[in-house]
Amino acid sequence: MIELEAIDKTYQVGGSPLHALQQINLTIADAEYLAITGPSGSGKSTLLNMIGLLDRPDQGRYRLDGVATEALSEESRAQLRRQKIGFIFQAFHLVPRLTAYENIELPLMLAELSRAQRKQQVEQVLQQVGLLGHSQQRPGQLSGGQMQRIAIARAIVMRPPILLADEPTGNLDRASGEEVVQLLERLNQQGMTVLMVTHNPELAYRASRKLTLVDGIIVADQQPRLQTDEIPGPAVI
Repeated sequence: MIELEAIDKTYQVGGSPLHALQQINLTIADAEYLAITGPSGSGKSTLLNMIGLLDRPDQGRYRLDGVATEALSEESRAQLRRQKIGFIFQAFHLVPRLTAYENIELPLMLAELSRAQRKQQVEQVLQQVGLLGHSQQRPGQLSGGQMQRIAIARAIVMRPPILLADEPTGNLDRASGEEVVQLLERLNQQGMTVLMVTHNPELAYRASRKLTLVDGIIVADQQPRLQTDEIPGPAVI
């Protein structure tokens, strides 16, 4: 479970304070699918980075599965992040010179798993994202949608319970974006907690919960208006 209490975050921009997050109180249950929306500069990515232990609050409390994170050392935060959280981003962040297989394998190598363990887990997630036949291709040989699915495979290969997605369809055409969102929905149905930042209102309404931020403040926390099967979308390619 994710618990944030009275979280504040302020940056200094040109000598003036920018209040990125203000008095954020938020509880996210296991296996929720939460969309985070709001205008540019509203604090969406800052909130995601805070939850992902990439940033620290100036004030407030953040508990992740009951662990108080504010006073943890950077090493402890990194270890907790590796255990609990996977990330995907709009820009994919794949290593161009590595194959799809090697990109996915990186977190397992850092965790010092054996070659046999790495092979088993990489092939499992490649199958899960529907790209087992593309394992030896490099990012430049893949479409945008395929690159994002490889990025998702890399994010989930350590089997984290939480997946954070920052504008995961922002660089994709509609059909490729639909493939990626359907994959995120399947992962959520399998028990993974999914938090997605998006500007797309159609995608936001497919989540089980929609959070709206304005000027670093939560202005709405609501259930979706529409169910997934009520929203028309293109056929998956």
